[in-house]
Amino acid sequence: MFQSKGIGLFSRVRMTGEDRALTPFFFRSGRRTGRKQAQHSLGKGEERVSHSDEQKGTRRDFLYFATASTGAVAAGAAAWPLINQMNPSADVQAMSSIFVDISGVEQGTQITVKWRGKPVFIRRRTADEISAGRAVPLNDLIDHSAENANKPGADAADENRTLDEAGEWLVMMGVCTHLGCVPIGNASGDFGGWYCPCHGSHYDTAGRIRKGPAPRNLDIPVAKFTDDTTIQLG
Repeated sequence: MFQSKGIGLFSRVRMTGEDRALTPFFFRSGRRTGRKQAQHSLGKGEERVSHSDEQKGTRRDFLYFATASTGAVAAGAAAWPLINQMNPSADVQAMSSIFVDISGVEQGTQITVKWRGKPVFIRRRTADEISAGRAVPLNDLIDHSAENANKPGADAADENRTLDEAGEWLVMMGVCTHLGCVPIGNASGDFGGWYCPCHGSHYDTAGRIRKGPAPRNLDIPVAKFTDDTTIQLG
């Protein structure tokens, strides 16, 4: 029960234990109530954890990953045009391999075709040319390598320079290995093969350098017979 002492505007009110129990919670001391609630919610050795900090860390990690992913995609998109333009164009790819009809090539003659922007000599050698090429000792040669893309690592023996085993067909790049001039064929020069008049390089009947400033034999490209009258370059 409430008991009041004194008369006046402000009266002192004293509540009994029963009255305190019936008093609404919002009339009680907030400080004491908060302390009791904290003691009730936390056990011994426990610490209060702020869930707002966890949420901030989660959002921050997400932003980091999202930014990094966006940057990687943007970098890849920017680099693709540069990478793509380094690929060979359609006309270059179309010329990577060509087929040459050799049905009209007689012994002792040659034809010149253009492949990848450069001349290629295709010669059908005579028996005398074959014999002359195979009679040369390797020690007499300046370049001891076959320079044959079809036989990597082979020596410069005549048999390793020709397209067929009989030695009749000789396919070579028509570019002097000195400065890139086009040599003259048809049994030219001091060795009955090809001669480059620009700086005086002489090649024999197998296209091997024998005299002059050229450091290497004429290069032999990748080539093969697809049938008896067709040679594929590349």
